[in-house]
Amino acid sequence: MKERPILFSGDMVRALLDGSKTQTRRIVKPQFEREPVDVIDGVPSWDAPTNYDGEVQMNTTRGKPCPYGVPGDRLWVRESFWGCDMPGYGDQPCVVYEDEWRGKEYHAAEVRPYARRFGHIPGIHMPRDASRVLLEVTGVRVERLQDISETDAIAEGITKTRAGFWSTYGRSGVDGTYSPVSSYRCLWDSINGPESWDANPWVWVVEFRRI
Repeated sequence: MKERPILFSGDMVRALLDGSKTQTRRIVKPQFEREPVDVIDGVPSWDAPTNYDGEVQMNTTRGKPCPYGVPGDRLWVRESFWGCDMPGYGDQPCVVYEDEWRGKEYHAAEVRPYARRFGHIPGIHMPRDASRVLLEVTGVRVERLQDISETDAIAEGITKTRAGFWSTYGRSGVDGTYSPVSSYRCLWDSINGPESWDANPWVWVVEFRRI
């Protein structure tokens, strides 16, 4: 079993905390030139014809393993946070998570430079000891981004507005529709950039449970 860091946006961290997010999709780098015939333990493979003494045989070519691990591995979540010395909390440095910034709860952290200054710190700089969410990988596969189903879009942690519409994450409605898939499309573009959905890249689909 290995542990790896993984970065999530604030919306997705909240979805992890409430249990609605059990999947994540990440772009395959570099992109596959053709579709794998299988993915076993996070490793894609292709059938490749090979000529042996004039006889063509099929052999399996294995690719690089999923960088987010295999079933049984763990992912510790990085998220944006605040590092500071809280008045009235003694000299113990704190990590304050963004959804707790209004004073709900403070978590002590090991004495480190990031916690000795007041200010917002990007999640990419969060160290392991400050992480509060740990995930266990339960499945890994690859697919085209646009092949996502409505069920899987919901498992990505998308939410609804107070009016009951699927959220658009700061984007306008896609083709006038508001389905789970169009909501996820808006989320994807908000994270990965305009028109990134239209590129329809190969993605790692990582399924997990919170532990």
